Amino acid sequence: MHPPDHEAPSADSADLADSADSGHSPEAGRKEWIGLAVIALPCLVYSMDLTVLNLALPRLSAELAPSSAELLWIIDIYGFLVAGMLVTMGNLGDRIGRRRLLMMGAGAFAAASTLAAFSGSAEMLIAARAVLGVAGATLAPSTLSLIRHMFRDANQRTTAIGIWISSYSIGGAIGPVVGGVMLQHFGWGSVFLVGVPVMVLLLALGPFLLPEFRDPEARPLDFLSAVLSLLAVLSVIYGMKLVAQDGMGWVPGLAVALGLTVGVLFVRRQRTLADPLIDFRLFRAPQFTASLGTFIVGALVMFGAFVYIGQYLQLVLGLSPLAAGLWTLPWSGGFILGSILAPAIVRRSRPVFVLAGGMALGAIGFAMLSRAPSLGLTALVIGMLTLSLGFAPVFTLGTDLIVGAAPPERAGAAAALSETSSELGGALGIAILGSIGTAFYRQGMADAAPDGIRPEVLKIAEDTLGGATAAAAQLPEPASTLLRDAARTAFGHAFQITVIIAAVVTAATAILTLLVLRRPRGGAETAGEGTPAVNRPLADS
Repeated sequence: MHPPDHEAPSADSADLADSADSGHSPEAGRKEWIGLAVIALPCLVYSMDLTVLNLALPRLSAELAPSSAELLWIIDIYGFLVAGMLVTMGNLGDRIGRRRLLMMGAGAFAAASTLAAFSGSAEMLIAARAVLGVAGATLAPSTLSLIRHMFRDANQRTTAIGIWISSYSIGGAIGPVVGGVMLQHFGWGSVFLVGVPVMVLLLALGPFLLPEFRDPEARPLDFLSAVLSLLAVLSVIYGMKLVAQDGMGWVPGLAVALGLTVGVLFVRRQRTLADPLIDFRLFRAPQFTASLGTFIVGALVMFGAFVYIGQYLQLVLGLSPLAAGLWTLPWSGGFILGSILAPAIVRRSRPVFVLAGGMALGAIGFAMLSRAPSLGLTALVIGMLTLSLGFAPVFTLGTDLIVGAAPPERAGAAAALSETSSELGGALGIAILGSIGTAFYRQGMADAAPDGIRPEVLKIAEDTLGGATAAAAQLPEPASTLLRDAARTAFGHAFQITVIIAAVVTAATAILTLLVLRRPRGGAETAGEGTPAVNRPLADS
């Protein structure tokens, strides 16, 4: 099935925003909604695959005996390649067909999952995880761009995207539970086999329930652009990860500089191509640029804060890993509920107020998290729930605005850009907020560490809270308790400062979003009758 021919997108922002959905938008029927359920399944598995591996690491390490470097690659290679391949895969789907690419990715994901489950060495598992990353990169842009094609009515599409985002939240929530059950009865490889039946089901039902869509006039994929995008994203994310792990140094600085340099070359090349991987004319649409910026900031503060929450629950409040995981369920539950309620909110309020209001609610959530050192678990749970309820409509509507701003034949590329922005925002958040928190923690330890601790032990304790806890366990009383209490106090203070910074950044983004999107732009913001909600003017008429 091929779409009708479309005119090349105009440089004018109004054309970019409205060309996809001008005129009458037919409502989706039962087949499309059943197809959405099929689309949501691989997204759920993708999200689960990001969480279940952590539970299997102890057994995996005992059986495969990987080196420390190999263990890091086992953990990281999947996310690295997903982030690096998103733009390429989104564009490839526009060219060869979104359903075809999704089917290819599902088949590769099932095969690589099986290979990972039965890996006999660390090298084999790293290779399998790499293939999983490439296959996983096909899922988000293919499924999201198919939603863009299947649900032409704007209200239905917002609902569909809310369900799509909820599938990721559900996967993240049940991943540790499913993984724990599998590891209770089977070996470590079983955590990779959970997704195989789901991918087989997608392969069986997809050709019957999902439409095919591609750009009939697309030129071949520019290989050099694909290489440049991969190198740019991987270098920046790798550098940011090193900053979060070891602090700023010449290696992470060189990696980030290389990524930014390659990124500049990538942008310059896109401006010279007739059919680029990223059409930068999309950025002339205010709703596209503002939504993408809000999306990145949301990912930055959310990922940056969540790194601390797990440590706070276990190492400060003293909860077991299972109890800590259960107390994070309100976080996932808030995202699920917020994503489901987002369409109803959008129908009753202008998109600009949804974006700004969601960020404002997120800022309140961060402010509540900052009360954790004094209020304990209550503040954490209420803060996490408030955060997720605020950010869920932001991510749902932001995704809708980003994909809706692109013409249908470029929906895959726009979807990939949305997901890549999330990955980059998350990496930046972990690096920036992680570095800030680490600096305040070390300063707090330097000021509050008890006397009489050997310098080498104190150095370990000042590095991380986990290191301090392990070091304290080796000391006699009362030095052990004093060091542990000092580390917990220092970490609580660092956590408090970090989430306050996140609250300020989130509140400032809410205000900036409100100012930018309410600013009238004359005719470029005028939509005709029948224009979907996401493409209506965000400014007051």
